[in-house]
Order: sequence, then C-alpha cells, then structure tokens
Amino acid sequence: MRKTTFLIILILWQFQNIFSQQIPFTSRGIGGGGAMFSLSINPTADNEYYASCDMGELFHTTDFGLHYSQVDSQKIIGGHNSKVCFTSTPGILYTISYANDMAIPMKTTDGGTTWNPLPGNPDSSEETFSINVDYNNASRVIISYYGEIYFSSNGGNTFTNIHNAANSGQGNTVGGVFFDGNTIFIGTNDGLLVSGNGGSSWATSPITGIPVADRIWSFAGAKSGGITRLFCLTAAAGDIYPGLPGSDYDGFMKGVFSVDYGSGNWTSKMTGITPGTDFPMFVAMANNDINTVYLAGSNSAGVPTVLKSVNGGNLWNHVFNSTNNANINTGWSGQGGDRGWGYGECAFGMAVAPNNANKVIFGDFGFVHKTTNGGSTWQQAYVDASTQNNANSNTPPFKSYKSIGLENTTCWQIHWTNANKMWSCFSDIKGIKSDDAGTSWSFNYTGHTANSSYRIAQHPVNATLFMATSGVHDMYQSTRLADAQLDANDSEGKIVYSTNEGQTWQNLHVFNHPVFWITLDPNNPNIAYASVIHYANGTGVGGIYKTTNLNLLAASTWTLLPNPPRTEKHPASITVLNDGKVVCTYSGRRTSSFTASSGVFIYNPALNSWSDVSHSGMQYWTKDLVIDPNDASQNTWYACVFSGWGGPPNGLGGLYKTTNRGTTWTKLTGTTLDRATSCTFNPSNPNQLFITTEVQGLWVSSNINAATPVFSRVASYLFQQPERVFFNPYNPNEMWVSSFGNGMKVGDLSVLSLAENNVAQNSSTLYPNPAHDSFSIKNSNNETSQYTIRDTNGKILAIGKAQNNQEIDIRHFQKGLYFITIQTENGKKSFKIIKE
Repeated sequence: MRKTTFLIILILWQFQNIFSQQIPFTSRGIGGGGAMFSLSINPTADNEYYASCDMGELFHTTDFGLHYSQVDSQKIIGGHNSKVCFTSTPGILYTISYANDMAIPMKTTDGGTTWNPLPGNPDSSEETFSINVDYNNASRVIISYYGEIYFSSNGGNTFTNIHNAANSGQGNTVGGVFFDGNTIFIGTNDGLLVSGNGGSSWATSPITGIPVADRIWSFAGAKSGGITRLFCLTAAAGDIYPGLPGSDYDGFMKGVFSVDYGSGNWTSKMTGITPGTDFPMFVAMANNDINTVYLAGSNSAGVPTVLKSVNGGNLWNHVFNSTNNANINTGWSGQGGDRGWGYGECAFGMAVAPNNANKVIFGDFGFVHKTTNGGSTWQQAYVDASTQNNANSNTPPFKSYKSIGLENTTCWQIHWTNANKMWSCFSDIKGIKSDDAGTSWSFNYTGHTANSSYRIAQHPVNATLFMATSGVHDMYQSTRLADAQLDANDSEGKIVYSTNEGQTWQNLHVFNHPVFWITLDPNNPNIAYASVIHYANGTGVGGIYKTTNLNLLAASTWTLLPNPPRTEKHPASITVLNDGKVVCTYSGRRTSSFTASSGVFIYNPALNSWSDVSHSGMQYWTKDLVIDPNDASQNTWYACVFSGWGGPPNGLGGLYKTTNRGTTWTKLTGTTLDRATSCTFNPSNPNQLFITTEVQGLWVSSNINAATPVFSRVASYLFQQPERVFFNPYNPNEMWVSSFGNGMKVGDLSVLSLAENNVAQNSSTLYPNPAHDSFSIKNSNNETSQYTIRDTNGKILAIGKAQNNQEIDIRHFQKGLYFITIQTENGKKSFKIIKE
C-alpha cells in the first residue's frame, strides 16, 4: 500500500511539473502533399499501419487511415527506410530512426512508450538501409548497411555478418525478406540469400533464370499449401544501389520473376506489363497467399500505378485506374482536381496486409491511398472521409477538406484576414485558405502559382494582402544556403497581392529571384520592405528592397537599399520600428563552409545607411528577430540563431536577447538549444515566450523576463521542427504552430494552466484523481455541466452533460494523462486527470 501511495504522489509531482507544457494540439490543414515511404501493416490487427515521411514524421493509424497520430520525434525521426516491423510478442516493434542525421535501428519493448537503439548494432556510424524482423519470432532481426548484411538471433543484442557486397561500389540492396519458420529468404542485388536453420548459416541460392546483367531490386514471398512462392522485380546491375528512391522509375525495371522454391528456377512473369509504358518499382504480397501479387510504381504519363495478379503472376491487370478516377475516391489530388495525378507521380513504397491480400496501401510524392477489397476500389487516406470525392468522376477543384493528421508539408506563416478567413503560406502546395476559422482548408484561389509562399502582410486600412513568393522551397534550411540553389532565375520570385481576402492574386512586382519576406511600415502603409535573395558572385541584385508608393500596386516602384556591412545578399526577416528605423536579419550562406555574412542590422532611412549590431554568435546563420511587444520603447529584441556544422559556426545557436537595440546581447539558452528558428510571446502573458527549434521541438519559458529564464520543451508538441508560433487574434486560447514538414497544429491554451484559465465563479470539482474506472463531477448549486475530455494531442475523446455528482465511465481509456474542461452557467474550468 505504501508503494502504491508513493507512486501516486510521484506521478502527481511529475504531473504538476509538466502540466504547464501539456498543451493539447490538433492537426489542421488540407492533408498530404509530402512524400510517403516504408509503409507496414500489422499482421494481426490489419486496420493498424505505420507510414514514414522524409520530413521526419512516423505516422500511425489504427483505423486504416481514417485518422493518424504520430510518434514523438524525440523518440523516432522517420525517413525513407523507417519501416515499422511488427512482432507477435506484445510490445515489441522495430524501426529505423533518422535522428542526428544518422539512420539507426531501434526497438521498443513497451509498444512505443520508449524506443532504444539496438545494443548490438555493429557500427552506429554506418547508415542502416533496411530492417526486417520475423513477426513470429521477435528475436530474429536482419539489418543492412551499404556494404554488409547482418543477422541477430537475440533481438538485436548481438549481430553476425552474413553477407558483404560483391561490388563495394554498388553496395548491397535488400529488396525484401520472407520468413518461413526456420527458412529465411533475403532478396538482394547479389542474389537470393537463404538460411535453412533459422539464421545460423547462410548461402546464395544457385537457382537461375534472371538474365546475367540484371539483379533483384524488390522481393516478396508467400507460402500456402506447402508451396513457397517467391517474386522479384529486377533492374540492370549498374542501376541498383542502396537508398535508390522510387522516383527513379523511368526505364528502371527489366523484369518480374517468380519461383516456387525447391521446384525450379526463376520464371519471367511479364504478361500484362508493357515495358516502356509501365514502370513498376515494388512487388508485394500477403504471406499466406501465393497467387495474389501486387506491383506499384508509375508509368510513362507520370502517374501512380498498381498492377495485380490473381494467378501467381501469369497475368497482370491495372487496378489503380486513375483515368477519370475510375475506381478511386479522391482527396484534392486526382483527375480534374486541385492537383492532377502527376503530383503523386510514383510509388515510394507499398504494403499488403500479411494475412489479408485484399488490404493494400501505398505512398507516393504526396499521399497515401488504400484498398480493402483487393484493388476493386481505392480510397484516399489523407483527408477526412466525409470530404472525399466520388469515384468515376472528376475531382472538383477549389473544394474544402479537413485534416485527419497526415500533415507532411512545410508551413511558413498563418494569417487571419478576419475571424473566419485565414491564409497559410506553404511550400510545395503553394498556400491554402480557410473560410471557417481553420476547420477546413482549400485551394480556392487563383493567380498564385509559385511553389512556395513565405510571408504575408495586410494593409491596415483597406485590408489588401501582400505576399512574398518563390519557386524555390525550403529557404534558409541546410539545403538552401548555397548559391547553386538560390541564384538561378526564379520567375516565381515576386510579390503578389489580393484585394479580396486571398481569393484572387495578382502580380505586384516580379523580382525574378526568391522573395522571402515582406513587411509594411506601421507609420506609413505606402512604405514596404521586401527581402530578395540573389548573390551571384557578389554581383547579384539580392538585398532589402523598399517602396514608398505601395498604394500604386502593380505600378509601385521598388529600390534596392545599400548592402549592410559583411552581408552577401541573403536577407531574411524585416521589422519596421515605430520610429521608422528598420531592423533586419541576414541568414546563412555557404560555399565550402559558412561565410561570416549573417547577423542583425539596423537601417536608418534618414541616412540611408546600415549599422551592424550582431553578436559574434550571429555572424553565420541567423534566423528570425522578434521585438518584445511588451516593451513600448522597442528596445528589447530576441534573435534566433542556428549553429552550423564544422568550423566557427559550431555551438553558436540558441536564443539571444538585447535590451538596448543590439548594443549588447546575452545568450539566454546556453547549450540547451542548438538551433532556434523563431519565438513568439503569449499575448495574454508577457512573461511567456514560445521558441521553435530545428530538431528539438517546441520550447517555452514562462519567466522570460527573469535574469536567468528557465526553458523547457512543450512535450505535447510531437514534431521535431516547428517553424513559427501564431496566436489567433480573435481567440487568444488558440496557439497555432507552423512547421518545416508537419503542416499546422493548433494548441488549446484554455487548459494550459489551471491558475490562469479557471473562472473563479465556476467551483466545479472532479474526483477521484487519479481515477481507475470512472470519475465524478461535483457542481456548485447542483448545476448541470457540460464536459469535454481530450487526450494530450488535443483529440476530443468524449463530450457530454453531467448532473451533480454524476459518474463518468473511463474504463475504455488507456492509462495516461487527460484534460477535462467543465462548462457551467458560471464559466469554464479546466482539470487534469490521470487514468490509472
């Protein structure tokens, strides 16, 4: 009894310490838009699957793609090869994590609560390209590096080298593994590796039939009625290498082959496949069906394709029929839609339910699609099913869609034109708008065609919108710092404007180079400044541009200001101060290493000159600069800085503060934060600042004005790279977070802190807490109350009405932390509760 009491006290103590960070978040957006890889379906519960994204997410669904959650990025960073390997042992799963720019095999023994690197990983400095695990024997694990394949018989505690690449330049590619009891098959570009004794010894099978110049790229197997049937898809030996993506499909496949192992050699299975038109890349099948096989890839029209055979590969038929969306319930991508099938283009991975050949999923450049009836019909799996479109008809453009959590694109800014109308700047999908306060989103606009919209500003009087755009995405990330990515002519590098709340956009000024930022002078809205990027060996036209006649719109004239000291034409954020001076950041530029051309600079328009007010730590890779909105003198600034890699920029990143406009700076975060992107004050709390980072997630300080502020991670925000934080000006309890690759999430601050958010007149109480099977709500004056129960991700689990002392059943809830909001006539009150 004492042990149980102590545990409860400990849990409550820990809970009190983390509560201020447990903001419930909900995904918002239009769904999809980013590449999806390495899908896998649970053999026992085939409504459950995982799908990984190259932006870092590992998405998870238990209702076959109707809704998604995602694995905490502090546990797993998803990537191309982050296939989740299920096992029959409760709690044990395996995958590959891409944290710290490495690909490391990982394992959980508690169903994903904690993940740890495999202790026997032979070389943690080597990238792991594949992981495969025997579902029926969780101790059998196979991993591959570029040049080696390893086997473990003890759950990854130790490994044995079982194969080295025949050609060290080509490496070894594991196309798939089939576990058949003690017989294990590995399809590789060096041949078929077989063990007949549970992995103790291995040999390359002598079976023939594949042309000598070709090799196995993708591999699958099944067993039924005593027959073990293997399939492979082949390509030219010189075209295969570990890590090759599905987008290299054009002319890649050389053949599809099958063998009934032990009774023959590889036999060509190409009937129904048209080389030069059909470009399959992946073969997959259920483990228990030797006749049903699928191929996924693309075709000569550049649209995703799936072929199926029901007779062991003797005849293939197309089953993903994109022409007129014949058998596909589409989201916003499809024939006639906001994007055609060419957006998805090609498969990056496919999975068949191991025990149900009728359930198939695949991912492409933007989406996940699924079937439950063997491909007779398909459904999108990236927007709310209530908003999907009918099959066998054109996808309607400009329609609104609701998110189900599969948000995998980059959002730069969220802007409210009024209480209901919103615009969100995105990369790859250009930008999206909402007419219902962010509940649903659409591409319902014209005139904006650039890949990326970065920044939007609104005229304070006539509400005209001005937006900075570019054909170049991922600006000032690690892959967008060199001249080669930024100096080419960019016809979409321009400012566009809208006079009807984002419905129609028109060109205001075309710079032909990326425009990253635009801001209006608060003293004179006819004056505006824009950041334009173009170095070109020092002769480029990049820098800060100014107009004094913005009211002329397309006839406005723009003048390039002088270059600030040290800079190399990579301007970033711009803020016009109340006294008319302009403070800007210049971001990173790399050649063979970072150049000392970044920092914080003040422009004096009266003198037409700049002052360098940078801390020495800001000279290589500065991001946003934010003015403290609570300082009327505008002397207090916060600068967000990234560390570089290799050389002087190392260890410089974090959050810096000045109280004298840059005369002196203090680095507040020490070594806690390595790369800070931006920061935002809670408008309802001048002591609370939220900070976004590159790989460490969302952070908060609730005593930012202290001499030594305390910083902590907002644990309920699960993605590694939030970009910026925006508070809804019409609802201060809504905190929206944009991200580099995970779209938008909205946090509900009404449950942020009981002390700050409770309404004194509401004297409701909740008991017992912690609770086991139920809890009760006690209301003052015997009132009837309405309650809402959310999980830590913000998902609403229950809504209902309760009489005084009414018991609420929570037996079906999993153990953990929940948020309860109780509304009575006297106001709203928020509670935390632990389900034991």
